[in-house]
Parts: sequence; C-alpha cells; structure tokens
Amino acid sequence: MKQDIYSRITDKIIADLEGGVRPWHQPWNAEHAAGRIVRPLRHNGQPYSGMNVIMLWVEAMEKGYTAPIWMTFRQAKELGGHVRKGERGSLVVYANTMRKTETDEATGEETERDIPFMKGYTVFNVEQIEGLPGHYYATAEPPTLEAGQRIEHAERFLEQTGATVGHGGNRAYYALQPDRIQMPPFEFFESPESYYETRLHETVHWTRHPSRLEREFGRKRFGDEGYAMEELVAEIGSAFLSADLSLTPEVREDHAAYIESWLKVLRDDKRAIFTAASHAQRAADFLHGLQPQPQPEPEADDTLALASSPGRDLERLDR
Repeated sequence: MKQDIYSRITDKIIADLEGGVRPWHQPWNAEHAAGRIVRPLRHNGQPYSGMNVIMLWVEAMEKGYTAPIWMTFRQAKELGGHVRKGERGSLVVYANTMRKTETDEATGEETERDIPFMKGYTVFNVEQIEGLPGHYYATAEPPTLEAGQRIEHAERFLEQTGATVGHGGNRAYYALQPDRIQMPPFEFFESPESYYETRLHETVHWTRHPSRLEREFGRKRFGDEGYAMEELVAEIGSAFLSADLSLTPEVREDHAAYIESWLKVLRDDKRAIFTAASHAQRAADFLHGLQPQPQPEPEADDTLALASSPGRDLERLDR
C-alpha cells in the first residue's frame, strides 16, 4: 500500500511537469476569505505541511477549487454539513512510526524498534460540502496593494532571517562560500511578487549551509542529481513560504531549464518528491523559527484557579 501511494503521487507530479505545470505553483485565486494565497487548511484552520500541501494544491488546481479548506467526511458531518452525493475525495497521507518488539531466537532477549509507515486517507474541499457554517464559504475583500510597492511583511520576514544579501547585477543566486545571497536590484523585477519569490527561493538555499540545516544530497558538480534535488527543495520551499506570506509566486524563466533534471530525479526515485517536500518543510520551519516569537500573555489569578479546578475537561480542537 505504501509503495502504491508513493508511485501514485509521483506519477501525477511527473505528468504535470511533462505538461509544463509545476504543481507547487498555482494560478492563485483571491476569492476565498481564508486568504489570497495560503497553504491548504484543515477544518480547524490548521495548515497542512510537507507533501500534503503539494497534493492538495494539485487537486485544487485540477478541479478548480478556490477555497483552501479541506476536511474528512466525518468532520463535515460533525460541523453540520454533508458531502454532496457523487463527490469524490482527495488523497492526503499520514506518516508515523509504530514500535515493534522482536525476540532474539538464540538469546530470548527482546528488543524494540520503530518501523516507519504511511497511510492515505480521504478529504473533501468545502466546495464539495453543503450545510457548513457560513465562514467556510466566505469570500474575500479585493486586495489593495499597488503594483511596484514593497511588501512590508515580506521585507520583515526576510530581514529577520539574518541572511547576508547583496543587490546588484542581473543574477540571483546563493553562494555557500562566503554564505551570501546575491539579488538583482528590486527595481529590475517585473513585480514585487517576483522579487520576493526569487529571494525566498535563494533564502531556502541559504538554509543548506553546514551551520544551519546542512543539506547536501551528495552533490558533486553543477547540474547533477544532487543539484537538481536542492533546486527542487528551494522551489517547493519558496512556494510554501509564499503561501505563508500570502504572496503570489511568479514563474522564473531560469526555472524552465530545471524541469528535465527534476523529471529525471522523480522517474529514478518514487520517493524523491517526498524527500524534497520534507526538506522544503524543514527549511520553511527553520526560517519561521528565526522570526520574533510573541510573548505569552500573563494569566490572571482567577484563570489559573479555573485551570486547576478538578473535574474540568479541555475540549479537543481537532478530532
């Protein structure tokens, strides 16, 4: 079953790439109130991560969904809704480990080891569901950002990473030594979004430094499979971050040349896209971890007393 999931998802992404579509870059839609561009969200507003982000973006693009919210059949029912008759769900995956006890036949000693497993389950987009509370269907206000304007929250996010960035020339790249991102001037880009998407891409590369996430993939030379994997991580990672920052990513012309190398990696290894998505998520999490964290609000004495009262149960947010 596990290999079936790997193959099914990888084959779909290969088909998309062969058709010139990068499934982590969507024709973003501003219609839903959950945000112009967001990661796919669970029924409780919690975003999906890793490979599930790509899988649900693919589904949304293919089926024309503008809402980013997904839930299981049971969750829809618990919220008072129902999946319309004839609707087909979308696959997401759950990865974890199970502990197995093994007995040595010679000594009789028992040892425990963790065995990784993956299983798939089905979710539905809220556009396939009727009767949910109104906020699941709410539409958005039109954006007010003017073209050519710097996007302040993206500027703050990038500045907080502490990455050294130089501006000049006509190339964008990250140099491992001297650990520096080089960008063309802001004014050289066609839109603010194209600048920030490019800089996010290079900032994901920046996380590969040995002092940070030490990501290598065995790369030995420009253009080899390790190089292609790193580019795939940066592509997916920048798409994740663009979603987190509500930025509309734009296709960089130089990335068209990478598609063939990505296809080779994916055809040779059905797990490569899962590996790339996992590393992309790790890079995104690392960069989010560099942002200032809000200070917890002090709890009032009566709140503390209430929390310590016996017999009070806390409601679970996710079922």
